[in-house]
Amino acid sequence: MATTVLATDFIQIVAGEMSAGVERAVEYWLTQIDQILMNDKITTLGKLTAVQGVLRNYERLTGKGPLQFACDK
Repeated sequence: MATTVLATDFIQIVAGEMSAGVERAVEYWLTQIDQILMNDKITTLGKLTAVQGVLRNYERLTGKGPLQFACDK
């Protein structure tokens, strides 16, 4: 019984840490995009290019291939 409780506690701790890490990562990427889009000194084309740069950086850092977008289908 005690082993089951310890295993459950461990799983909950690991899941919580993973969830927190994902939340921090998503907030990081969204903050970068938000800062670009809210910058009045950048043209619309400049904003698009900068957001694409953020996405390419995400792909590079995570080792993922090109992202599949709904508009690309």
